[in-house]
Amino acid sequence: MELPVLFEERMRRMLPPEEYEQFLKSYEREKYHALRVNTLKIRRKEFLERGLFDLEPVPWCENGFYYGENERPGKHPFHEAGLYYIQEPSAMSAAALADVQPGEYVLDLCAAPGGKSTQLASALQGQGLLVANEIHPARAKILSQNIERMGVRNALVTNETPQSLALRFPAFFDRIIVDAPCSGEGMFFKEEQALIHWSPENVQMCASRQDEILEEAAKMLAPGGTLVYSTCTFAPEEDEGSMVRFLNAHPEFSVKKVPSPEGFRPGHPEWVDGPEELKATFRLWPHVLKGEGHYAAVLQKAGELPEHASFGKVPKADRAVCRAWEEFAAVNLRETPEGIPVLFGEQLYLLPVAIPLKGLKVLRPGLHVGTWKKNRLEPAHALAMVLRAQEAARSLELHPNPDESWDMVSAWLRGESVPADGENGWTLALAEGYPIGWGKVSGGQLKNHYPKGLRR
Repeated sequence: MELPVLFEERMRRMLPPEEYEQFLKSYEREKYHALRVNTLKIRRKEFLERGLFDLEPVPWCENGFYYGENERPGKHPFHEAGLYYIQEPSAMSAAALADVQPGEYVLDLCAAPGGKSTQLASALQGQGLLVANEIHPARAKILSQNIERMGVRNALVTNETPQSLALRFPAFFDRIIVDAPCSGEGMFFKEEQALIHWSPENVQMCASRQDEILEEAAKMLAPGGTLVYSTCTFAPEEDEGSMVRFLNAHPEFSVKKVPSPEGFRPGHPEWVDGPEELKATFRLWPHVLKGEGHYAAVLQKAGELPEHASFGKVPKADRAVCRAWEEFAAVNLRETPEGIPVLFGEQLYLLPVAIPLKGLKVLRPGLHVGTWKKNRLEPAHALAMVLRAQEAARSLELHPNPDESWDMVSAWLRGESVPADGENGWTLALAEGYPIGWGKVSGGQLKNHYPKGLRR
C-alpha cells in the first residue's frame, strides 16, 4: 500500500524506529474479521454451543469474536434473524468503554451504520432509551434497518444535526458516545477513500468539526454523565488534541480512569502539550492488537445524575388505531410490547418514553408495530424481529431438522410462500426457533410477508 508521504513522515516522528517498522508491516497483513453476538436475541453461551463458526474472543468486547477469513457469516440465515452483527473488532471498543447499564438514557450521536448503536442496545436489554442519530439521510436509513434487524425495541433513529438535538435534549442523557467523523487514518487498510482524500488540511478540518460536535454533546449530557469520544485516526490533532481543546473549554469534565483492555496503549499528552490525565485515554494500534487503528477517551461530567427528565404527555394515536393494535395483540401475541402508541402517517409505533417528536427528523420513533390499513392493523417486520418464538400465538418452524438443508428458510428469504398446516392467521416464521418475519396461513400455505426490500 502506498501511503501519503506526509503521513509517513509524521508517523515516523510519533513512533520509535523499531515500532514504526512494525506499524508499516501491519498494512501487509490480512484484515481481521469479527462479529458480535446480539444478546437481545440469544445468550452468548447458547450461541457458542451452536458451533456455527471458528471463533476467537475479542478481548475488549465480551460478546465479540474473530472469525476466519474463509467463514461467511453474512450468508447464514442467522444473520438475517439478527443473532449477530458483523463488525470490525476495534470498532467494538467505544460502546464497550461506555459501560451502559439497563434503564439508562443513551445517545449515539454519530451512529451509522449501527454497530455501536446495536451494541449499546444489547447493554440496555430493552430498558431505558437509546437515541441513534445520523446526520446523513442515506446512512441514517441503513442505521434504521440495522436497528430493526437486531430487534431493538427502545430506540429512536433520528436524522438531525448535533445542534438541533442539543436544543431538544439539554442535560438529558446519562451516556453519550461520539464516534466522530475523522480523517480515517486507521481505516486506510479497508477504506480507499480515506487514503485518497487524506491531507494535513483534511486533518485540520476534521479536528474543527470534532470540536463542534463535542460542544453540542456536552450540552446534552446530564451532570454526572459519561461521554465516550472515539475516532479511527492516528492524528494527534483529532485525538489527544481534541481532548485538550475540549477539556480546556469545559472544566466540568475530566478524564475518567477505567481499566485498560488487553492490547490498548495509553494516550500521549506530550504530542499535544496536554495534561498527564490524557495518559488514561487509549490508543489502539494495528501493530499491537488484532484490529484497525482507533483512539478512545472516557470523560466524566461533574455532578450527580438526576432523575430522568420527563416531557409530560405525548399525543397518542387515536382510539380507533389503538383499539386495532389491542385487538391484533390479543389474537396474535402472548405478550404485548410496552410503549406509547404514536401514528406516523399510516405507521404505528410504540414510543419507549414520553418525548415530543414534532419538529424532529425521525426515521424510527421506537418500535414499529404495524401499518394502519382500512380500519385494521397489518403487523410490521420490526415487530416480528423483537419477539421471541413463545411470545407469538402461532409460529412455524421452517428448519425443523438441523441436519437437513436450509432450503425452506432460503426460499422464505427469497419471498416465497411455504407449505403450512394449522390455524389460519398471522404466524411467526422461525429459523431454528428464531423469528425471521411474518407470514399468514391460508389454504395450507404460509403466505410470505417478508419485506420486498430485504429479499435475496
